Parts: sequence; structure tokens; C-alpha cells
Amino acid sequence: MTDQQPPQDRGPRAADGALHGGAASAPADSGTYDVIVPAGGAARRLGGVDKPGLTVGGRSLLDRVLDACPDAATAVVVGPPRPTARPVVHTREEPPGGGPLAALDAGLRHTTAPVVLVLSADLPFLTGATVRALRAAAEGADAALLRDAEGKDQPLVAAYRAEPLRRALAAVRAERGTLAGQPLRALLAHLTPRRVPDPTATASFDCDTWEDIEAARARIGAVRARIREHGTVLDEWITAAKAELGIELNVDTAALLDLARDAAHGVARPAAPLTTFLVGYAAAQQGQDVSVLAAKAAALANRWAAEAAENADATPEAAPEAKPKAKPAK
Repeated sequence: MTDQQPPQDRGPRAADGALHGGAASAPADSGTYDVIVPAGGAARRLGGVDKPGLTVGGRSLLDRVLDACPDAATAVVVGPPRPTARPVVHTREEPPGGGPLAALDAGLRHTTAPVVLVLSADLPFLTGATVRALRAAAEGADAALLRDAEGKDQPLVAAYRAEPLRRALAAVRAERGTLAGQPLRALLAHLTPRRVPDPTATASFDCDTWEDIEAARARIGAVRARIREHGTVLDEWITAAKAELGIELNVDTAALLDLARDAAHGVARPAAPLTTFLVGYAAAQQGQDVSVLAAKAAALANRWAAEAAENADATPEAAPEAKPKAKPAK
């Protein structure tokens, strides 16, 4: 994103913090949450490549993580500025590359919600369901951590109550003099978290090596192949498109496909996408059911086809062009 606007009433800012697009966050309440994505690691096992920018299934790892929490009031990415599909606040930890606790401290400066999701930038299979489970588990606790199939806590796939998190960071700084380079276990020593199991190790799967990246790409490719094999690719596409556009809508796929077919055959091939767009626009403007409007448009397309056929039958074949008479010789 390129447009920059200052955040509204977000407390102290890091020197290089920048909000990219979007409006001011919603007022803080019990249902509001923010998300912090630490994305400033060196990715040494990947040869120093920009790991959050690597693509899996056609989307960057960073965008995949952000997609799992589309209703977050504020999304803060701590690390070098990168293009993202949704508006985010970009900021840097002090010093740059100073580790996860420094990143959390920098990110918290741009949040106001009572709950903060902390999600590493390399989770290709994170879903909204996992985010919701973490948020629910954090109610009445300091935090909720995802626990992988091996029983290991994942403090970078977690929901934290904002105030206990701030107090814990302050305690670590007081004990150790700095947050830079400090391990996550130093933070957890000052919190009483709950655990949310991830028995299939799907949501907690992270990409630390090229083998992990290739495994994630292969897994998504295999899933899509199965979807196409079983004829449900349109359902997957509609779900993905709705998430990308930020809409929640029940789509009568069969009715729209029938409409597109009738418009293409009865009018002209380019009429298919244009007509379905007009039906969707009309439904939004008028608050009507898409299937009702699709039926009306399909009936219109069929009338056009019938009228065209009648006109073709009623038009006599053109007479052969008469040859010009030869001029008499002089």
C-alpha cells in the first residue's frame, strides 16, 4: 500500500512507524482486537531472503497471516516495509533485528485494543478458526498460546491481553536492562497463559527452511488438485474471492452460472460477465435477493434470443445482386 495517514489516538509512535491506507481503528471494547506480526527476522536458514514476501499458493506468507484476521482493528507489521493486500501499520523494533520481545514492544505502541494477536509472518496454514479459538481462550487469562502436536508452546501464535503483556515486557526490561535479544521464555515467566491445542500441527506449521516452503507449496497444490478433481473449484474460488473483497454473502452459484450462459448465448459472449456484475450491483443497491434478479435478467436474455430468432426467420433472403445492363454499342 502507498497512501500514508497518521494513526488516530494510538499513543506513542515508533520513530519510523507509518500507517499504510485504511481508516482509524474501531473503539476499544471486549470484542475488538489488534494484531502484531513480527517480520524483521534475518531468515538465515533461507539464505537471508525476505521470508514474509515469499509466495505460497499465489500469496505472500505475510498476506496469508493477515488474511486469517481480517476483522482486526489495527494490523501492525514490525519489520521492513513490504506491500500488503490490506492496510497495515509498518514500524521497526529497536534495534532493527532486535528479536521478538523488541518487536512486540514496538508493535504495542500502535495498538489500543484490549486483546492483541501475535502471529509470526511465516504461517501458511493459519486460519480464522484458529484466531477465534485463541481469542476465546484468552478471555479471563493473561494469554492463550497455540500448542503444537509435539506439545510445544508457540508464543508467536497467540492471543495476549494487552495490559498483562505490557506489564510483562516492562518486567523483563527491568530485570535485564533491555528487550533486545531476549528470549520469549523470559516474557512467559511473567504471564499465566492458557493453551490451545493444534493436534494436526497445521496452524502451527511455520516455514524456516526451503524444505518447509516447498512442503507448504506442495500441500496447497495437492489440495487444489483434489478440489478440481471433485468439481468444487468454484466453491473454493467464491470463498477465496469473498475473503479477498471483505464481503459476507450467500452466492447462488447455479443461478449466476445459468444467467451467464443465457446472456452469452442469447445476447453476446461478453454480455455474460457484464450482466452478472449488473445483477450483483442491483442486488446491493436495492437490497434484493440475487437469485430473483438473476432470474429476471435471464428471462430478458432469453427474450432477446427469441426476438433475434423471429427476426431472422421473418427476413427474406437477399435477392442476388442484379448485373448492370450492358450499354448499347455506339
